[in-house]
Amino acid sequence: MSFIGREIEDFKVQAFYNHEFIEVKKDDLLGKWALVFFYPADFTFVCPTELEDLQNNYERFKNCGCEVYAVSCDTHFVHKAWADASERIRKIQYPMLGDPTGALARSFDVMIEEDGMAERADFIINPKGQIKAYEVLSGSVGRNAEELIRRLEACQFAEEHGNEVCPANWKPGEDTLKPSFDLVGLL
Repeated sequence: MSFIGREIEDFKVQAFYNHEFIEVKKDDLLGKWALVFFYPADFTFVCPTELEDLQNNYERFKNCGCEVYAVSCDTHFVHKAWADASERIRKIQYPMLGDPTGALARSFDVMIEEDGMAERADFIINPKGQIKAYEVLSGSVGRNAEELIRRLEACQFAEEHGNEVCPANWKPGEDTLKPSFDLVGLL
């Protein structure tokens, strides 16, 4: 089943953000682009490398009008403990959402029930709350923030230019494709 075009469900979770605990809900994602970045667990091996890569590119996401939301099935308290214990995690300036019941992971269909954790998955969401791109990877494969930014920019371009499409490896300013048939209904 594809999630493309599906509106995200209502949610309300606790998060660790700027050394404080806050509440994040669906309405907070609306009105801007969002990257919802699920990772399996705090205090692991691949996850901190990904989260640090996101942080190193966070300004680029913000310059694209996109907020980053990291999510694991840990609590917001565990996120704080991890930030206290890890130099990499301490640098993070984007919200880290706690999903200890797995409700958010289930709503995105990335919950690994037998392990009580989320798949390694990311979702690019437009300002209307609709999923425009997503990927789910093996837990042993880390993601690349630069590729996520490239996909975000392609999604943004496609959203603005419904009759043009972005070829492989497309970056802003490069040529797009203009199909000879109407894509508006397909996008």
